[in-house]
Amino acid sequence: MEQTLRFPGLGLEFTMNPIAFSVGPVEIHWYGIIIAVAFLAAMAYALTQCKKFGVNPDRALDVIMGSFVAGLIGARLYYVVMEWPMYADNPISALYIWEGGIGIYGGLIFGFLFGIVMCRWRKVRMLPMMDTAGPALLLAQAIGRWGNFVNIEAYGGNTTLPWGMTSDKITAELTARLEHLTRIGMTIDPTQPVHPTFLYESLWNLLGFVLIVFLLIPRRRFDGQVFLAYCGWYGFGRFFIEGLRTDSLMIGNIRTSQLVALVCVVAAGVAMAVVLKKIKEHGDDPDYLPLYVTTLEGQMAVSGELYSRRKTDDGEILEEAQADLTAEDAAPAGGEASPEEEASPEDSADEQAPAAEEDAPVEEDAPVEEKASAGEAVPDEEDPAGKKEEPEG
Repeated sequence: MEQTLRFPGLGLEFTMNPIAFSVGPVEIHWYGIIIAVAFLAAMAYALTQCKKFGVNPDRALDVIMGSFVAGLIGARLYYVVMEWPMYADNPISALYIWEGGIGIYGGLIFGFLFGIVMCRWRKVRMLPMMDTAGPALLLAQAIGRWGNFVNIEAYGGNTTLPWGMTSDKITAELTARLEHLTRIGMTIDPTQPVHPTFLYESLWNLLGFVLIVFLLIPRRRFDGQVFLAYCGWYGFGRFFIEGLRTDSLMIGNIRTSQLVALVCVVAAGVAMAVVLKKIKEHGDDPDYLPLYVTTLEGQMAVSGELYSRRKTDDGEILEEAQADLTAEDAAPAGGEASPEEEASPEDSADEQAPAAEEDAPVEEDAPVEEKASAGEAVPDEEDPAGKKEEPEG
């Protein structure tokens, strides 16, 4: 199981064992450990950044977990479909993901589609969630590529650069693929060092992560811009790195990852240019396409208040907070409520009680109406002079 990976130009050698340790009959592979570390690091980063984009962390966690599982399944399925002859004789081996063999674009497609479902179910805005995920994906990919290092895979053609690498495993695999490589225009000497393309991609993703986090996010202008930058950055680097690889997934003589990368770069570039042009046409008005986190709904989503509101019969969230703001806007121009408006119902009741007691008649005068209703004579009230008025003759 052990393999020696050599970097002749650097004078380095590494003895690689894909199995980290065993628990009884279960073997724990380094590849799986590295993928798990990559996922946990990306998730931890994303959850700490959610509030910057107007996403509730608790609900984002559900979206992340669901999308990760779907993405992992999609990445493996994509690879197995593209390399089906390797699994045709033993289909159950398609489940041995710890042995390596995943297609990142399959993971992105499945993760994206399932993420839409999760966002709708958990009532999370899609574009802010995608912006949260973009840098996290770059971080995960930068770490995850080191699983290829342990498995001695994802390498390129021959190179004379000092960091070129070689091993018995690489020599054997290139020898077996010579005919295919010749057909796609690659001239390979299996005994000579090759490009460590896993390292190139890891460093490219790490650089993109740093640039997006520290330069783009503080200056972003619209929701979705960060994710578009991720697609463009990753696609641009992957297009050129994929051209060096000897193990590309192919459709005929076309490298699948190069094709998808090119589509991502063009689509992201066009979308970014169109939106920024519209923003410029509106004079950079901050009220045009405002960031979700700056809106009332975004602030309520972050605090969780948005999800605790009661719902109407139609299932729509009551905009009580918006109603409160409307009421404040309708208040008198003075900006402060009058003493009468500020008084609470209890205070008003307490103030009115003494007045009611003063107006109440004394006890002996109270039965007047009762006497009148019983037919008894009711004496006339005395005039101001203290004398009764005599009836006329």
